[in-house]
Amino acid sequence: MFGISEIAIVLIIAIVVIGAKKLPGLVRSAGKSARILKAEARAMKEQEAEDGPARPPQVIRGETVDRPEQ
Repeated sequence: MFGISEIAIVLIIAIVVIGAKKLPGLVRSAGKSARILKAEARAMKEQEAEDGPARPPQVIRGETVDRPEQ
């Protein structure tokens, strides 16, 4: 993992490259994206808990399926 000094160097480089005016908007956007991702992951876990564990697909031996020509 990164230490405090490495994170500080990355932040200084980001400020120089991106610019101090655009950085707050970029961080705000990243925060919103992280919140959305976290909410979606939580919703998926809740949905899985309601439905129960997913069953593995069944394999039926000896049968074939003909696919229509395209």
